[in-house]
Amino acid sequence: MDAAAQRDLATAHALLENPGVAAQLANALGAPIESLITKRLPKVVTRSIDGVTRRALQVAMKSALLSLRGKTDAQQPASTTRHTLAVAVSGGAGGFFGLPGLMVELPVTTTVMLRSIADIARAEGESLHDPETALACLEVLAHGGRSASDDGAESGYFAVRAAMAQQLSAAASYVAAHGFASKGAPALVSLVSRIAAKFSVNVGEKLAVQAVPLVGAVSGATLNTVFMRHFQAMARGHFIVRRLERRFGEEAVRRAYEALPPR
Repeated sequence: MDAAAQRDLATAHALLENPGVAAQLANALGAPIESLITKRLPKVVTRSIDGVTRRALQVAMKSALLSLRGKTDAQQPASTTRHTLAVAVSGGAGGFFGLPGLMVELPVTTTVMLRSIADIARAEGESLHDPETALACLEVLAHGGRSASDDGAESGYFAVRAAMAQQLSAAASYVAAHGFASKGAPALVSLVSRIAAKFSVNVGEKLAVQAVPLVGAVSGATLNTVFMRHFQAMARGHFIVRRLERRFGEEAVRRAYEALPPR
C-alpha cells in the first residue's frame, strides 16, 4: 500500500479499536460508572432489551435500507450533523420513560443511525444500490468497540467480521436474489439476530446510564449523541477498510491492519 493508503488504514484502526460505548457514555457524564452499567439492569429487563432491539433492527432495515434505492451513488462528503441532531431529540424524549420509552425511541434512533451510516458508506465509494452495501451498513451496529475487560480475541474489528462472515454471505446471496421484502427469510433472520445480540449490549448500557438518578431525560439527548457519534465513527472506519480492500485485496489490508500497534 502507498503512504496515503497506510494513513487511511491508520485512521480506520484508530476509529475501530476505540473504547466501547460504555466507556464513552461514562466519560460524557463525567462519572466512573462502567461497573454500574454492567450490574444495574435485571435479567428480565435485559431479555426485554434483546427483543426490542431485534424488532428495532427489523423496522430500521426496511425503512432505512429500502429507502436507499432512490439515492444517488455520487461520492461526496457525508453530512452527519442532521442525523445526530435527530437522535438527540429522540433521546431527550425517550429518556423520560425508561424501557417503555426505549420501545418507541429505539426503532426511530436505529433508522436514523442506519441512514447516517449509509451516507458515510456512500462517501467512501460504496454503491447504495448494492445489497451487500446495505448489509455492510447493518453490520456496523455489531461493532460496539472494546471494553476495559476485553482481551481482543473476540471484540477486535476483524474478529467480529470473521464471526459474522458466513451469515453475511448467506444474507447477501438471499437479498441479491429476493431483496429485503421477506423479513422471515432464514438468512436475514439469522443475521439480524446475530447483530441484535451485539447491539443490544450497547443499548442496555445506554438504558442503564439513563436509569441513574439525575440522568434520565436530562441527559437523554447527550447520551444519544454519544451513541450516534460512536457508530458514525465505526462506520467511517469500516467503510475506509472496505474501500482499501477493493483496491488492495482483503488479505493484504487485514495483515497491514493487524500489524498496526495496539491502542
